[in-house]
Amino acid sequence: MIDWRKSSYSNTTGECVEVGELGSGLVALRDSKNPGAGHREVARVAFAALVAGIKNA
Repeated sequence: MIDWRKSSYSNTTGECVEVGELGSGLVALRDSKNPGAGHREVARVAFAALVAGIKNA
């Protein structure tokens, strides 16, 4: 079971990306408005680089 979470900066309509820890160095991402559509898995280092890039933009 994945413990999904979203940013406290998310809007109230639920249109955001949710993140979940998978272990083994992987992070899961899914669309909060369509959680039944599945998720994508990315390496933790790739996700950290994405977040850092967004913060530096």
